[in-house]
Amino acid sequence: MCIIFFKFDPRPVSKNAYRLILAANRDEFYHRPSRAADFWGNNNEVLSGLDMEEGKEGGTWLGINTRGKLAALTNYLQPRLDRDARGRGELVAQFLTSDVDSLSYLKKVSAEGHLYNGFNLIAADLSTEKGDVICYYGNRGEREPVVLAPGTYGLSNALLETPWRKLCFGKRLFLEAVERGQALPKDALAAQLLDVLNNEEAQLPDPAIEDQGREYVQPILSKYAAVCVRCPDYGTRTNTVILVDADGHVTFTERSMLGTDPSCWETSTHEFRLQS
Repeated sequence: MCIIFFKFDPRPVSKNAYRLILAANRDEFYHRPSRAADFWGNNNEVLSGLDMEEGKEGGTWLGINTRGKLAALTNYLQPRLDRDARGRGELVAQFLTSDVDSLSYLKKVSAEGHLYNGFNLIAADLSTEKGDVICYYGNRGEREPVVLAPGTYGLSNALLETPWRKLCFGKRLFLEAVERGQALPKDALAAQLLDVLNNEEAQLPDPAIEDQGREYVQPILSKYAAVCVRCPDYGTRTNTVILVDADGHVTFTERSMLGTDPSCWETSTHEFRLQS
């Protein structure tokens, strides 16, 4: 389970406005090994966290590179996983290290979508020269990827903009934070968005999530019904906020859980300017 909210405006009117504001949670088993976000040792263009589970090392759920390629992944809630399916984390990593544009990449992914368990993939090209393009593909939805119009979107563990109650609730909080943050320094806006990502109010009852997750027992689904998921051995482990301003300056803030203790966290920030 993961959740992503993002607002993008390729040509903001105000110089103080942002071309992209993204806030995302990664939900995962606490014992699954991973690395916090940093520039890759062998590729200092790419900034992301890394999955370090045996057999899936090097995959990631969210990342950006200095050339303006950004990708984010959520799993699709489904009753049974195919243990022989390909690792979904490779989808983000491969895009971040490729020279293929976002729409062409998602068209290639859509041709191989059946090889993976359910997923949603956002791929973006943030270019000060050509204008920003953000595309979406989900392998449990339409066969072709789509280019998204400027606006505000929410994505959880169903298809893009599926109105799960927690998604609608979180999207409203996200928009309120963005509105308040227009007159705030970027660190204050990031702090408000981190507060949104850590909201643990369960949005119940939710017939949509219950229908899609009908193979799950009710107590588990109830835990999944909040923006921030908190279970004994599973839940939100990483909060990420990405801000891209009108001049292509990127601020990447990550708040990550230390080890397997949901009471211990650390926050780091990386800043750079997109290459034109």
